[in-house]
Amino acid sequence: MQKFSKPIKVQLLDEATNYFDEINDRVKAKFFKSFEKVETGLKGDWFKHLEDGIWEFKERDSQKFYRIFAFWDSTQEKQTLIVGTHGYNKKSNKTPRKEINMAKQLRAKYYDN
Repeated sequence: MQKFSKPIKVQLLDEATNYFDEINDRVKAKFFKSFEKVETGLKGDWFKHLEDGIWEFKERDSQKFYRIFAFWDSTQEKQTLIVGTHGYNKKSNKTPRKEINMAKQLRAKYYDN
């Protein structure tokens, strides 16, 4: 596994927090574990680049697939933020374009504020 060089913190926007609150505790625990791995500098299959600076945290539970989209904010002086935009339950092999576009829109809104 590769390691990142700058301290990292995962932060969720309201949309991602709302999704997170709706999923079951077992899946939440899996996401927390993935967040911790990334924050400690590990990089693996649980955190995948999709396109144009949009990434996804990936979890699976009982034949269901869960995703939280994210992007990097390296404008912070002391740490890099990975900002979770929103989540969804994946139902097909291909990630829906509308979900990627929503992540891009939420990223733009984040930087506008």
